[in-house]
Amino acid sequence: MTSYSVRPAVLSDARAIAEIHVATWRTAYQGLMPDEHLAALSVPKREAYWREAIEYSEPQVHVALDGATPIGFVGLDRSRDPKSKSTTGEIWALYVTPAHWGQGAGLALWDAAREAAEEEGFTDLTLWTLLRNERALRFFELAGFKRELPSARTIPVGTVRLEEIRLRRALG
Repeated sequence: MTSYSVRPAVLSDARAIAEIHVATWRTAYQGLMPDEHLAALSVPKREAYWREAIEYSEPQVHVALDGATPIGFVGLDRSRDPKSKSTTGEIWALYVTPAHWGQGAGLALWDAAREAAEEEGFTDLTLWTLLRNERALRFFELAGFKRELPSARTIPVGTVRLEEIRLRRALG
């Protein structure tokens, strides 16, 4: 397993984060989302989103580095779910470039997210993932997350509707 360093993202990371985001979606969600939806993903739009997130820390963003090169990122903030407690955090995104899958970068990002969540005073963390995204489900379940079956919902993505589920993990 490779050793990766993780640090808070800076504005100059926004382009790399956007490239990772788009490349990872196109690989991880191939066969789960419509091809036209994946093809339409825009690095410039994602870059603008992540630049604003980094600037305003909404969500907090950390990057995993291979040397000096960003190869993954995690975004974490208070839960966006209605009626969630103020002590509930949410992993908004956790993506690693496909070339680094299974080498420890995701674990390094999870460790950084957990530490940041504890510093924020969160007592538990949630995240949403596609129900058919077996790689993500396996990763987060190994990290101690449990599926909340009543949370399953259907969301529109392009011309199809996909099922996603919330996972939850206590901290501390």
